[in-house]
Amino acid sequence: MDEVRRPLGATGPADWHGGAFGARGRCVLAPNPGPMTLDGTNTWVLREPGAERSIVIDPGPLAVEHLDAVADVAGQVDTVIVTHHHLDHTEAARSFAERMGCGVRGLDPEQCWRSEPVADGELLSVGGLDVEVLTTPGHTRDSISLLLGADRSLLTGDMVLGRGTTVIAYPDGDLSGYFGSLERMRGLVTDGRVETLWPAHGPVLADAGAVLDHYRVHRRERLAQVESALGALGVAAGELPADVADDPHLPRRVVEVVYADVDESLWGAAEWSVRAQLSYLAAR
Repeated sequence: MDEVRRPLGATGPADWHGGAFGARGRCVLAPNPGPMTLDGTNTWVLREPGAERSIVIDPGPLAVEHLDAVADVAGQVDTVIVTHHHLDHTEAARSFAERMGCGVRGLDPEQCWRSEPVADGELLSVGGLDVEVLTTPGHTRDSISLLLGADRSLLTGDMVLGRGTTVIAYPDGDLSGYFGSLERMRGLVTDGRVETLWPAHGPVLADAGAVLDHYRVHRRERLAQVESALGALGVAAGELPADVADDPHLPRRVVEVVYADVDESLWGAAEWSVRAQLSYLAAR
């Protein structure tokens, strides 16, 4: 994340604990809180009311008590889905799937086990439950979101967080893809298909449109701040070399200007986003 604050639309206290949402969603909070994971990883269990089989999203860390709690909520698991490859989402995926007798699926084939990768627009149907896969790159190259149309909810992985804003994990993530994914998500709200966002970290967001608008404005503001910082450092934003994002010094110098009001413990993550922003500016 590049800011630690509660955005518009958050439903729930700062000390988020998960729970039941909509008619089909249950969030089991993993015990891995931290600066990058907020309260911990949200493991989502999706199941049609009255059905026996479920889908489990992002099993999270290898923590026995957490996985026991997920298994208790999930019952019979049809498949495990990972929203992207970061370890706080995937560490327990294979062992949990093996325990539950199912496979693991994600966009990256390397994250799959005994199953094929998911595809954009694919409909996952389990016991009357329908979940649509949407490729939403930006945070990482392999980020996906999951549309639970019956509850007008979108599971966003790390593309949208329950508090603050997410990091663009350069070079795996990229800002151009992120802007495109935000537009795609906002289109679902405009079309009346999404009202709430269910993130992989932090509380559920009740006003999806307002949150996504905030995210888009925030990213544009940060980009303008990076351009301003470049000017202060004597660097012309319109003359950046193509490989500027890999410069060993400039991104950190920009971070020190743009993120001066952010705790230095988060500057490493902020630098990933700055590198992504510099790459975006160089390609314009």
